[in-house]
Amino acid sequence: MQKSQSNKDAFSVEKPESNINSKELEEAFALFTEASYQLSNAYAGLQQDVTSLTEQLAVANGNLKKQYEEKAVLSRRLTLLLDRLPAGVLEVCETGEIVRCNAHALQMLGTQLEGVNWPQFYSSHFSISNEVGVYLFQNLENKSYVTIEQVQITEESVSVVLLHDVTTAVEMRQTLQRNGRLVAMGEMAAGLAHQLRTPLAAALLYAGHLQRENLLDSDRIKFASKASERLQRLEALVQNMLLFVRGMPQEVSCVLMAEVVTDALLAARSVYEPRGIQFELQGEQCSASVMANFKELSAAIGNILENACQASHVGQKVYCQLESDNAWIYLVVKDEGVGISSANIERLFEPFFTSKKGGTGLGLAIVRNLVSSYGGDITVTSTPNLGSTFKICLPRVPEATNVLGTK
Repeated sequence: MQKSQSNKDAFSVEKPESNINSKELEEAFALFTEASYQLSNAYAGLQQDVTSLTEQLAVANGNLKKQYEEKAVLSRRLTLLLDRLPAGVLEVCETGEIVRCNAHALQMLGTQLEGVNWPQFYSSHFSISNEVGVYLFQNLENKSYVTIEQVQITEESVSVVLLHDVTTAVEMRQTLQRNGRLVAMGEMAAGLAHQLRTPLAAALLYAGHLQRENLLDSDRIKFASKASERLQRLEALVQNMLLFVRGMPQEVSCVLMAEVVTDALLAARSVYEPRGIQFELQGEQCSASVMANFKELSAAIGNILENACQASHVGQKVYCQLESDNAWIYLVVKDEGVGISSANIERLFEPFFTSKKGGTGLGLAIVRNLVSSYGGDITVTSTPNLGSTFKICLPRVPEATNVLGTK
């Protein structure tokens, strides 16, 4: 009986446990079923996302392939264009070495360029010419005139150098200038004959007097002095004519315009300040430079100053003013003198035209030729009895021309 009761108690205890486990199993199975459903939905969503992404990737790959093909076509065209350009192109890295060049650059410079240091190559083969912005290139094989432009590409730490061969244009300009001077020589031949005939006839006359017998010493000295004066006038006339005909300056260099003007004023002051003419210089602190021959340009400015002084009266002033902008330098010479008539202004720069007694008429013609050879211009305005204003414009030398590679 006790054993039977004991089995009954045991049975009565285990039955509730069986009920609890069954319930938990049902809940677990329900949770599992729900999780399976969610996983199935998530998997289906992932499949849709994968399919969509695959399609998008295919479209993107197609676009990238199309862009690559377009860029490849563009690259081929640019390479072809670069090789066919009528200009030399150099790509210079930040260390100054040439990393790439086109065929025209090789043809222009006549040597293998890749790996060459561009600043050193420039220093060895290029020099400044008489024309502003034009450089003379020389090697063992040829000689040419070149313009150089350099563009810095900061994003890639490289610079592109463009070389343009302007030899034909420079030679044509030189030929045109020579032809112009020949034409001017033809036009001035008649005037020159007249200018030479008068002092030459006077010198011959005085030389004939020197041949007379029993000529007093005082007369001999007087006739010899007069003959010498006429011969000196002939020499000055011939010298001025040679300056006019030559036209092109000699040995140009980069000179400060203020220093040239100061030099010309110094010579003018020494002669005309004792005669009561006053001078005033404005803009003497101008730091602009020009490509010119210092002595020739100073003499040309001195010629204009001399004309201004000769047209002025005692106590009047001659003004000089220097101005500049990014491209040009301007020198203005103004006086308060007698002025120039409108009829004479039109012929002022003609060879042998002069309104001054004893003048050769070549001074201002030489000035205009010289200024033109520097790539500049000279103009004049005047009002009778109120004075004249001469204005010289000359191309300015850039203060920071970077043609020697990147810094």
